[in-house]
Amino acid sequence: MSSCELCGKEDELINAVIEGSMVSVCENCSKFGRTIPIKKPNTYYENRPDKKIRIKQSETVETIVDNYAQLIKQARESSNLKQKIVAKMIGIKESHLHKIESSHIKPSIQLAKKFQAIFKIKLIEVYKEPEQTREINLSKTTLTIGDLIKK
Repeated sequence: MSSCELCGKEDELINAVIEGSMVSVCENCSKFGRTIPIKKPNTYYENRPDKKIRIKQSETVETIVDNYAQLIKQARESSNLKQKIVAKMIGIKESHLHKIESSHIKPSIQLAKKFQAIFKIKLIEVYKEPEQTREINLSKTTLTIGDLIKK
């Protein structure tokens, strides 16, 4: 129990607006202002029947093939194109293309898609993980956003 903010009496308190201020007061002092009813906590979770949902998850991962440099260089040379021209076509620097063809750097997925479109070669492998099903119990009160994110 707490004490009334007006008289100091130890009692169950009620929230009230007295002279424009919100105060916690006893039953006797609440007549000096307007009481504010406080809603009881929501018991929705307590009365709710068990409800579970199933989430099917599968993830698709795109990766660049291991021999990307060789494939790009062969395709460029068979098309009789110089690095400078191909670099302009794709929108990168010639030095960047040279580093890709010499396996010093791996192209991004977007860049690999551009090479695929120009040279009609396959540089991207798509790997799809097997579908997994997770069950989430919605009736538990401790459901968090982390419960809904893939684990």
